[in-house]
Amino acid sequence: MKIQHPFTLGLFGGLGVLVAVVLGTSVASLATIITYVFAAFFLALGIDPLVSWLQGKGAPRWLAILIVLAGVLGVLAGLIVAIIPVVVDQVSTLIEAIPGIIRTFETNPGIIQDWWEQTIPWLSFNDVLANIQAFVADNIGVITGGVVNTAIGIASGAFGGVIVVILMLYFVASLSNIKRALYQLVPASRREGVVDISEQISDSVGRYVVGQGLLGFCNGVITFIVLNVIGWILGTPIEYSALLAFIAFLCSLIPLVGTISGSVIISLSVWLFNGFPAVLIVAIWYLIYMQIEAYIFSPNIMKRAVQVPGAVVVIAALAGGTLLGLLGALVAIPTAAAIILIIKQVIIPRQNSL
Repeated sequence: MKIQHPFTLGLFGGLGVLVAVVLGTSVASLATIITYVFAAFFLALGIDPLVSWLQGKGAPRWLAILIVLAGVLGVLAGLIVAIIPVVVDQVSTLIEAIPGIIRTFETNPGIIQDWWEQTIPWLSFNDVLANIQAFVADNIGVITGGVVNTAIGIASGAFGGVIVVILMLYFVASLSNIKRALYQLVPASRREGVVDISEQISDSVGRYVVGQGLLGFCNGVITFIVLNVIGWILGTPIEYSALLAFIAFLCSLIPLVGTISGSVIISLSVWLFNGFPAVLIVAIWYLIYMQIEAYIFSPNIMKRAVQVPGAVVVIAALAGGTLLGLLGALVAIPTAAAIILIIKQVIIPRQNSL
């Protein structure tokens, strides 16, 4: 349709801009839901190779899905059971200690000031106390609001995790049907090539998720064993070794900086709870482990998952983390592998045929 009248042209242009604004606002409003769906589909692709492997061993697909999901949910339940008692114990200890701290202030009001003046004589205790009181009085609303927002954020994160797990269950159960429906949208003349590339990308993503999870599992198990061995050697158990192993597992799921971030957190925790020389031994162990992971574990586990040059890995992880945070960092490397695969199998052959 050819539009010649300026008013009609402006009207259609304004409607186009309005539609674009409405679509952009809708996408922004649904950003959280889209993130949940994307994360669930990504995890479903990661679980699918295990389901296919069990199918190859002769198990029906429904049984393979049931076994894999039971294993995943069992691991999550075990980790939660390992963490909750630690958190409850720490909160109980803090609550029990508060009356004693208050009594100490009431019976010996000068004990803190005496310690302060002996330890930090160049800093006036009265000035610091006055500044703290003034800060709390001026920012009581902000502090209270921050606590409430933190509690809401934790609750929202837990709710989001439940939603992702539920969506993942549906995606795993119907992944073949979803793929088949999407392939039907592609013209028949190009369907075979699209299916081939899509399956390669899907397999690459699945292998990457499995490989990254295996790296995290290795780090968590080895951390738990090493911390208990160190505690046995020193004669004093390392406090909260199960929780620290879980932190090692979670941090190892983050590409590039995950292992070193986890090692710093664990070393500081050991320093806080066990002091010296336990922290020194743990720090030395992690320096050794990072070399083992970089040169032995990671190349052997990940070389079959994604084939991406090292520079592209760094750039992709940084870009993904900047755009979508932790989720973006996790999916950046398989996304880069998919782009490289498309370039090799679609764009380069097309350019060579010109």
